[in-house]
Amino acid sequence: MGRHSRPGPPNQPSRAVPRIDASDPLAAYNRRRRPPMDVWRRHRPLHGGASHLSPNEPRALEEWDGFAYVPAGTADDLAAARAWAGGTAPGTETA
Repeated sequence: MGRHSRPGPPNQPSRAVPRIDASDPLAAYNRRRRPPMDVWRRHRPLHGGASHLSPNEPRALEEWDGFAYVPAGTADDLAAARAWAGGTAPGTETA
């Protein structure tokens, strides 16, 4: 194997980035608007540090707006933040 080759069989595409529809004329634009690793919502401890070390501290909630993560609110603890982050991507909610 070469120095910069990725692990796995050479005939499989990388799993890090979802596939893009080649027939879509705006595919390159839509690709740039996707959040890193398709994480639409994330949470971080308000006072920094690792999230698993202090599960009872409040969390800052952030949501992807198409260009960057923006503040979306706060959660009382880690369980509430995980429940919020486990929601669907914006604009894909089902009625």
